[in-house]
Amino acid sequence: MLETKAIIEYEQLARSNQPFMQELEQAASRVIQGGWYVLGQEVAAFEEEFARYVGARHCIGVANGLDALILSIEALDLPPGSDILVASNTYIATILAIVRAGHRPVLVEPERATFNMDPALLAASLTSSTRAICVTHLFGKTCRMDAIGAFAREHGLRMVEDCAQSHGARLGTQMTGTFGDAGCFSFYPTKNLGALGDAGAVVTNDDALADRLRHTRNYGSKQKYVNRYVGVNSRLDELQAAMLRVKLRHLDAMTAHKRALADVYFKGLPAWLDLPVRRDDEFDVFHIFGVRHPQRDALRQHLLDQGVKTEIHYPIPPHRQEAMKGILSGDWPVADELHATELSLPISVGHEMADVQAVIEKIANFDPR
Repeated sequence: MLETKAIIEYEQLARSNQPFMQELEQAASRVIQGGWYVLGQEVAAFEEEFARYVGARHCIGVANGLDALILSIEALDLPPGSDILVASNTYIATILAIVRAGHRPVLVEPERATFNMDPALLAASLTSSTRAICVTHLFGKTCRMDAIGAFAREHGLRMVEDCAQSHGARLGTQMTGTFGDAGCFSFYPTKNLGALGDAGAVVTNDDALADRLRHTRNYGSKQKYVNRYVGVNSRLDELQAAMLRVKLRHLDAMTAHKRALADVYFKGLPAWLDLPVRRDDEFDVFHIFGVRHPQRDALRQHLLDQGVKTEIHYPIPPHRQEAMKGILSGDWPVADELHATELSLPISVGHEMADVQAVIEKIANFDPR
């Protein structure tokens, strides 16, 4: 009889959601029986609860994280074709949002150690047409918003935060999403705060911006059949809002679990791997635990052969994507290096300490020469 090799999945959403199953089922039943499925009481309640959690005055639920970015950038009312600074290694959604909003993405290289935008390089990318910065808090680590915010204020730039991977991450005592004009969140199912489908939100302390977003997400209308703006249909539905309300109550516990898994990695992984950087004033939520190694592909295959599934975030940098031909140009060696060497290890809510320890043991069997 052949021995079945145990598999450690990269992500197991059913397993991650299992502890909340009874609450999720009750919430779904409440919505179904309530008979109101779009922009109702569940959305309003989630918006209030998430705004309070993040520490913002307003939360506006939308259909997904990309829409959150597009609508927020549009709401800034920048001159058409403005330059917006953005990290060269960000997930392409951040760049797509800038393009879709009618502006020009201008790339800024990241810090190798953190994957986040390097504040020291902002000045070199500044142009006479620069009007905003769009930062991405990659992997659950906040960007250096102290330095980036100071640069934005000095040059009169607006600021949008892509917080798709940073639910609950903090710099000092301040959460991501509250440093700029708008903080844009995705609640895609794999996120630390994940819905059971697509969902997103914008948080802001700007009353006028919040009012405009509440219009534009709903055909440009807050009053039925009265359209103030050229809007879109991008509404957070009641069912997803109800699911998110359940999981928001458990977000701190889920974050604590992921941080505990990360501690095991930090203590056990070999010195020949480049590990994430931890700083005393940064509270990382480890949406992704990304390590780096020049033989990334060989290491990934080795782990797969040993029954461990991993991911790459991301295999192709934005400036090398076919969709970006004619939009992005130039050489971006740091982005190329990070995309060629990054490997994401399992660190979901559904993983246990034993899973992480097994990953460490299998990595130790790899010959890095």
